[in-house]
Amino acid sequence: MRERRSKDRIIYEILKICAEGENITRVVYQANTNFTTIRVYMNLLIKNELVEVLQGYPVLYKTTQKGVAMRDQLGALYQELDDLEPP
Repeated sequence: MRERRSKDRIIYEILKICAEGENITRVVYQANTNFTTIRVYMNLLIKNELVEVLQGYPVLYKTTQKGVAMRDQLGALYQELDDLEPP
């Protein structure tokens, strides 16, 4: 059975996906989740100024500078964790 992803892992993936600006459908598919879950995370990220909404058609979601910094920090942490040797 597959292990569930953590909240921080999903946030990291969303921040990576939105780096260049993406519509909500693309974010859902690339993050391998559903619209209900994405709405919760997007609201959290927008509220904390990690993702901005670019008005237009379609509406795009883009990672802010603050979001890029968090994405980079999470990426570095995940890399360090992956490099750990098992006991």
